[in-house]
Amino acid sequence: MKFFLIIISVTAIIIIGTVHAMAIEEVKYKVVKKDNHFEVRDYSTHIVAETVVEENMEDAGNIAFKKLFGYISGDNRSRDKISMTAPVSQQKKGEKIKMTAPVTQAPDKDSWVVSFMMPSGYTMETLPAPENLEVTLRQIPARRMAVVGYSGFWSEKGYLRYKAELESWIHRMGFTAVGVPIWARYNPPFMPWFLRRNEILIPIDVGSG
Repeated sequence: MKFFLIIISVTAIIIIGTVHAMAIEEVKYKVVKKDNHFEVRDYSTHIVAETVVEENMEDAGNIAFKKLFGYISGDNRSRDKISMTAPVSQQKKGEKIKMTAPVTQAPDKDSWVVSFMMPSGYTMETLPAPENLEVTLRQIPARRMAVVGYSGFWSEKGYLRYKAELESWIHRMGFTAVGVPIWARYNPPFMPWFLRRNEILIPIDVGSG
């Protein structure tokens, strides 16, 4: 009986998590190229609420989530509640990558920028200002991204593995990276690890793909 109850509970979590994932808005994009689990996508302009956390990679997301979730839950000048969207994105703050010039800049070791996408119905003018000064709003321009998707735990090990795979694929395809890697997570924490949708995205030159 105990085993049966566990199975029922897990099934319920999967169903609830799947419905939750399907119900929230995601940033719009068009697939330009697909190669197994790699894609090139054109993303539309969108707005994010973001915060900077000085912490190790795996803890930074949890710390930032509280601040960002507070903002969309009413910790803003208008006390408005803003719908949750996907994904939660995380990237190194201050990290520069090698482009056409030989000059590079070392990443700020323990500083991460974590962001929530804002619903498409808002503009920079209509979004309420955050009460928490550590949360800021920023408009992301349209851009082309190389993407690799994977399932599994939210770990630095997984991030580094798939980031390396994506960087290798970008090199093989002759694309030019023009921005820092972004770690995107689409599911709530209670989603079983084997059903989680994770992605690494790297901006590439618009002539790529």
